Amino acid sequence: MELDLDFVRAQFPAFAEPSLADQAFFENAGGSYACAPVIDRLTRFYRERKVQPYWPFEASRLGGEEMDEARARLAAMLGVAPDELSFGPSTTQNTYVLAQAFRDWLAPGDAIVVTDQDHEANSGPWRRLAEAGIELREWKIDPETGHLDPAALADLLDDRVRLVAFPHCSNVVGEVNDVAAISVMAHDAGAVVCVDGVSYVPHGLPDIGALGADIYLFSAYKTYGPHQGIMVIRRALAEALPNQGHHFNAGELTKKFTPAGPDHAQVAACAGIADYIDLLHARHFAPEPDPRRRAARVHDLQQAHETALLQPLLDYLAARNAVRLIGPRQAEDRAPTVAVEADAPGEALAAELAPHGIMAGGGDFYAARPLHAMRVDPERGVLRLSFVHYTAARDVDRLIRALDHVL
Repeated sequence: MELDLDFVRAQFPAFAEPSLADQAFFENAGGSYACAPVIDRLTRFYRERKVQPYWPFEASRLGGEEMDEARARLAAMLGVAPDELSFGPSTTQNTYVLAQAFRDWLAPGDAIVVTDQDHEANSGPWRRLAEAGIELREWKIDPETGHLDPAALADLLDDRVRLVAFPHCSNVVGEVNDVAAISVMAHDAGAVVCVDGVSYVPHGLPDIGALGADIYLFSAYKTYGPHQGIMVIRRALAEALPNQGHHFNAGELTKKFTPAGPDHAQVAACAGIADYIDLLHARHFAPEPDPRRRAARVHDLQQAHETALLQPLLDYLAARNAVRLIGPRQAEDRAPTVAVEADAPGEALAAELAPHGIMAGGGDFYAARPLHAMRVDPERGVLRLSFVHYTAARDVDRLIRALDHVL
């Protein structure tokens, strides 16, 4: 099945926006375009239902129902129960709150494993637990390739390790880590698994139930939605961790780890992500009643399109002696988030691409630890070229032509 790209792009108002015309967008890892169902739901909520939800009057009742719909539909697509999915202001803040819960749950002498492949959101908050007497063990990447070797994790695991935190894929390395296999290793050692999925989920909703992660976090605004963090915590762990919200919410798992009140409109708008996945499924496949299977089919459809577009870009960059392509050179092994080290700073290269109609970014992308581990100066940073399934082959061709001028 081939992705109907014209249909896809018709679901994103940005492609009909005159101010964005004649631009190719390659900074999707920083935030994707929002799809029309999300924008429509957000607009409707502000216009018709911007009141405190869950009261018996009509506008309030409907607002609460839309918020519940977002949670239930996304949870079903992700293969988890609705009460295992929570919304928060961002993945960074969600992870920080979780780390405070673990601070109270763990005991001095317990150990946790973190990586130097992560975005700071899934590294810094866990590393701070060392202040409470928690032993910190670092699962280190290969300095040449950025690869996380599971064999190296095995050497770190013992009966003192209570948590293993790692990314589904890094926002600068791009390599997709085998979450299911790593989760088995960690669980066999008695540890909880926390996965940062921010850089993976824009390329297809994962089946979190099948992956085996105890915690899985991602950002809706990088997944065609509003600026919300989405957090899955499996029920047994959520019940065991101490409450971080109001005392009267301690028994409600969807509120237990979100101390601040939710952004009602943005939570409701997240149902638009599910709308969009269902639109893609209906366009490309026969009807399927199971939302988990619908999401899996769309996941594979998106990734097949992205993989075909990514390989020519990887081949082009790998053939250039003046640049260092970070991460795997085979598209099947990675997400289309491609970091390049060159003689010029990453931000300067992005600025040079802009007159060619290429929207890209440069810097450290809150990934100073992995860059430093790969001997890249974080202050000079990298040029990052990232896309999702709504990108066209002609955009990649245009990017390569522009890179010929800039590099």
